[in-house]
Amino acid sequence: MLRLNFYVDETTHDRVRHAAKAAGMSLSRWVATVVTEKTADQWSDDVLALAGTWKDFPSLDEIRASGGADAPRELV
Repeated sequence: MLRLNFYVDETTHDRVRHAAKAAGMSLSRWVATVVTEKTADQWSDDVLALAGTWKDFPSLDEIRASGGADAPRELV
């Protein structure tokens, strides 16, 4: 595992320390988790698991069919 060193002001440090404690994590683990989440290049498994869970959600074709006419566009 690699190590990162960075600087923050005292107020930010206090907020991060408090957030880590509230999450029951070490400061290092909390920061690593936030960085991992913020730099992810795909949806998390929790979000992907939501796909298709709303059975009454309209299909893409139904959504597009109810949109009406497109607005006129200006040519530049």
